[in-house]
Amino acid sequence: MVSGLINANPVVYEKKERRNRTGPSDVDEDIKDPEHPYSLEELKVITEDAIEVDDQRSHVRVTFTPTVEHCSMATVIGLCLRVKLMRSLPSRYKSSLSELVKVNFFYLDIKVDIRVAPGTHATEAAVNKQLNDKERVAAALENPNLVDMVDECLAPSYA
Repeated sequence: MVSGLINANPVVYEKKERRNRTGPSDVDEDIKDPEHPYSLEELKVITEDAIEVDDQRSHVRVTFTPTVEHCSMATVIGLCLRVKLMRSLPSRYKSSLSELVKVNFFYLDIKVDIRVAPGTHATEAAVNKQLNDKERVAAALENPNLVDMVDECLAPSYA
């Protein structure tokens, strides 16, 4: 976890009982917060209702709410959501692993948007632009320290 916490005492909520689901809508499952030993769900950074899947238009949108409006980890959280989603897309979206580019937002014309909820972050427009620009995300995923942080947030939790 990160030292020098922006939000030293976040509100922690109880996890909701999960409905049986697979595919893009399970992106919120057990992603750890980069600053705290809680999941994004426990901090209500992400909720089931904030994940929209439109199969007909091949579009997935995930909207998240940082715990504070000046959260310095907003881009890391968004990157975690994007990586988790791309790793968990059902096989019907993928032709074969050899045909997939390392960081590709359009797996067989699937459009993925990761957004900060309107009015919840001081630099909302900049964060949204960064999270949805494939060159910026590709560059971020070439940074080994950032990849380690994302992998730590996405590591399975057995608590």
